Parts: sequence; C-alpha cells; structure tokens
Amino acid sequence: MFSHRGKSRTEKHNLGIASLLGFVAGLVNVVGFFAVQKLTTNVTGHFAYFVDEMFKQDFRSAFNVALYIFFFFLGAFFSNFTVEVASRIRENLIYVVPTLTEALILATIAFSGNFLAKENPDIIAFSLLFAMGMQNSLVTSISNAVVRTTHLTGLFTDMGIEFSQLFFYKDQDHKKKLIKSIKLRLTIIWMFFAGGIAGGILFGSFGIKALLFGAALLLLGLLYDFIKIRLLLLRNKTS
Repeated sequence: MFSHRGKSRTEKHNLGIASLLGFVAGLVNVVGFFAVQKLTTNVTGHFAYFVDEMFKQDFRSAFNVALYIFFFFLGAFFSNFTVEVASRIRENLIYVVPTLTEALILATIAFSGNFLAKENPDIIAFSLLFAMGMQNSLVTSISNAVVRTTHLTGLFTDMGIEFSQLFFYKDQDHKKKLIKSIKLRLTIIWMFFAGGIAGGILFGSFGIKALLFGAALLLLGLLYDFIKIRLLLLRNKTS
C-alpha cells in the first residue's frame, strides 16, 4: 500500500492508500475545524481570507493567514525531501518518516490541544496544515500523482472530466481506464466523507483527542505494510 512506488504500484495499492489517507484527511478536516474553526486540510480558502485581510489593511491577520499557507507548503516540502533522501538510502522506507511524523503530530495535538486551544489555537492549525501538506505530498509522490487525499476540489473536477469522456470514447480499453480512475476518485471522496462523519462523532465524545484515532490508523497502515513485506520475504526464502 505505502511501499510500492512507480511501475510496481497497482490499482489495489492505490485504492488501499486512498481509503486510509482519505479517511484520515476527512477526520482531521472536521476535528480541526471544530477545534479551532480553521481549515486544516487545504489552503484554497485561506487565499481568499488572505486577500480579504489585505484589503482591510489588517496586515497582522493577513500575515497570520499567510502562515497557514506556508505551513502546508512546508509540510509538502519536508515530506518530499525525506522521500528523496530515503530513496537514495533504502527505497522501501521512503514512506516511513513522513507517515510516522504525521502520526506523531496528530497524537501530540490530541494530547495538548485543549491547552493550545486556550493559549494559542493557531499552533493547532499550523501543525495540522503541516501534517496534511506532508500527507498530500507523500501520496502524490508514491502514487505518481494518481492519488490526492486532503481536499476534494480537484477530485470533483477530474471526475467530471472523466464522466464526460465516457460518452465519447468507445474504445473498451480506454473506457476501462476511465472507470478505474472514477472508482478511485469515488473511493477517496466517500472515505473523506466517512472520515468527516467519524471525526464529528468522535469530537462530540472526545474533543480534539479524536485525532488519536487518525494517528492510530496511520500506524496500523505502516504495521500492515511491514507485516506484508516480512511475509513476502519469508515466502521467497522458503520457496
């Protein structure tokens, strides 16, 4: 799911990582918004807020909004930087550092969030945007830009294009590719939605500690890949 990259990736791998990370992104999106009333999985809306604050000449608030955008960018930069470094050391570990870092950030905010929400809620927003920038960069990199999980605008755009193409392309191979792509995008959308519903329910019971569920899912994803790789290596040795 995580460990395959490039030509070795299959539709099953992409569906697996799309389901897991789409769900986590949906959960973070809702929990983050409920906790600090800020968008924490993408930066599209923040650009509008930035321009609005600039026109109001509230430069302090504009700078603060610009930091939201910067931390998402910084997360994407950090994720791909570690991927490139790891790919030169050991290819099958490229996903470990970004995923562990994301899980650590979610867990840290889960435990310290109640204090931060009172003292400095922006730290929560900065941290979650950094984590989502990392996630989006990682999944884009290892899936060769096939999967993106932290926001839905591009997904609905691509899916609209692909649905329209179904009416014009009669070649069966091309249609199969379109259907597979639509299936993948629908999976991300539904899992993002499911993660959001779960986030809302969990936030009602546990508050910002609901982020622990997202961190646990990321760790379980890593554990699944680790066990799968070990079993494959063991099978190859015994065959």
